Amino acid sequence: MRIKMLLGLSAAMLLAGCSTTHQLDAAGQQVKFTDSKPGKDCQLIGEVTGTQSNWLSGSGGNGSSMRGAANDLRNKAAAMGGNTIYGANSPTQSFVSSFVPVDSKMIGQVYKCP
Repeated sequence: MRIKMLLGLSAAMLLAGCSTTHQLDAAGQQVKFTDSKPGKDCQLIGEVTGTQSNWLSGSGGNGSSMRGAANDLRNKAAAMGGNTIYGANSPTQSFVSSFVPVDSKMIGQVYKCP
């Protein structure tokens, strides 16, 4: 009986962990999105992809899953030393995403600007 209860509790914790939305950390809060190409005083650091799992929620592309992908993108940009994300976009959904809840993704170029 104890083993079944322990297995059930472990499974519930695992499932809860898979369905959480990425939260912004302190550094990620300092990263901003822009539609205007950064000036020459900004340094291109690289490209980064933020993702949010939709495996349990089944909400591929919904607002909260895209917000989670954007938060992940901002956190990763900050970890790279950037403070600006230019040209952020989401790849188009595929045929498979109509049937299976795939991860939400957001891609952007990371810059460090003064």
